[in-house]
Amino acid sequence: MKILLLGKNGQVGWELQRSLAPLGELVALDRHSQDFCGDMANLQGLAKTVQTLRPDVIVNAAAHTAVDKAESEPELARLINATAPGVLAQEAHQLGAWLVHYSTDYVFDGSGSQPWKETDAPAPLNIYGQTKLEGEQLIAKHCPKHLIFRTSWVYAARGGNFAKTMLRLARERERLTVIDDQWGAPTGAELIADVTAHAIRQVVQRPAGPQGAAGIYHLAASGQATWNGYAKHVLSEAKQAQPAIELVAKEVTPVPTSAFPTPARRPHNSRLNTEKLQTAFGLTLPDWHTGVARMLREIL
Repeated sequence: MKILLLGKNGQVGWELQRSLAPLGELVALDRHSQDFCGDMANLQGLAKTVQTLRPDVIVNAAAHTAVDKAESEPELARLINATAPGVLAQEAHQLGAWLVHYSTDYVFDGSGSQPWKETDAPAPLNIYGQTKLEGEQLIAKHCPKHLIFRTSWVYAARGGNFAKTMLRLARERERLTVIDDQWGAPTGAELIADVTAHAIRQVVQRPAGPQGAAGIYHLAASGQATWNGYAKHVLSEAKQAQPAIELVAKEVTPVPTSAFPTPARRPHNSRLNTEKLQTAFGLTLPDWHTGVARMLREIL
């Protein structure tokens, strides 16, 4: 099996390089790759890459993820998040290949308190969510053999993340103010990559179509938290993992989303119902605390 991975150096892409390697021949690209085009803004180059490599599976981990910046550059966000995945879908279909793609809870409006199901009606609040939804729709239109994993609150030991920010601020300030009216489940890039590899192994042996495994799946760690609860857990866990750590923060004060105005509106409810994924692929998704503890022990 030949796998083409795009976005190899992002948080999820980096972990995918590890998890996909045992499945077959892996060609991993990003927008700076020289031998083949991995630039999502170069539609002709992307198409030629797929036509030349003729992969059995395309895994697209590339995206325009700067949520606030997308509000001021919607054309670029749409090109990378929607148009380019649509091109990949057309090329994958021509080859009879599978296309694996990542989307987001931002396709929903964040209302209510129940975890979102795959069948719930999307209603994005911002440009990022809108363009990711358009990408989903183009993939479904052009490539029947697709897996779209919607995830949320993604973190990794590599690169910047919320936990690292909280630890940095806790070394500098006695009082932190963190939002407490947005709910979700911190989800590790490592978990996303491992589930992806597991799913690919299964779908390449199944028929596509109505009775097959193709479609949209929600993929997130189990459990739920607010950003405030997440921050408190990070600081508590850090002290346990490294008792000598010097944190001056004495309190983590809860504040509403309105305390931090941003160009893009954020959903209050980012909970995702993962029953479909767990049933279809025989998986049990671990509680979010497990992955965060592992990540902290890796970075401290």
